[in-house]
Amino acid sequence: MRIFLDESGQFNKNDDGAYFVVGSFTVGDPRRTEKSFRSWCKSRFPKKMRSRSEIKWSSTGISADLRIRTLKYIAKLDVRVRYVYLLRKNIPLEYWRDTKLRGGLLYTNIVGELIDTFLPSTDLDFRVFCDRRQLRGIKFIDFRENIRGRILAKLPAKAIVQVEMVDSSTSPNIQIADWIVGALAHYKENRKNGKEYMNILKDNILSDGKELFKEAGIEYK
Repeated sequence: MRIFLDESGQFNKNDDGAYFVVGSFTVGDPRRTEKSFRSWCKSRFPKKMRSRSEIKWSSTGISADLRIRTLKYIAKLDVRVRYVYLLRKNIPLEYWRDTKLRGGLLYTNIVGELIDTFLPSTDLDFRVFCDRRQLRGIKFIDFRENIRGRILAKLPAKAIVQVEMVDSSTSPNIQIADWIVGALAHYKENRKNGKEYMNILKDNILSDGKELFKEAGIEYK
């Protein structure tokens, strides 16, 4: 199994959204989706954008129509989507140290909750690829070993487990995850076209998004 994931939103109070969303997808042939999405970006986006190594969901210069057509194209690639989300106001007190948020630990546990939705599994080759991000307060090796431990406990003995953070500009599959989670976040935030985005993806979503820390946290001040 190959899982590609990305997130939308920020933990800090200056972000304009209420939600933090982590979305992921699996697919039968990751090389096919990688090649297909790269080809789409080089042929369907405005010429001035085609030379970029990465075109994000949030990139400026993309029309609403092109964003919808790109999302429909992704849906037709037979991606299988799972996601989790939380209201930032519900982040539990245990993730706060005085007035500072332990963002690295929080992100690690959110990703772990998402990966748990794929488990248990009989796969003997289980690999997770995340978009590279700064982990405040913990080292990458601690993040990796935490997620690996959660996975190994629910796989057959001698299974291969890989957890990596990769540069999204070199990974079209992480870019696909960025588009998926961007659409999901628009839906959760009730932004323009959000319902249409969800309608496009609904047949690809394996289960309802899991809300974390529901009514468990504190309000930002």
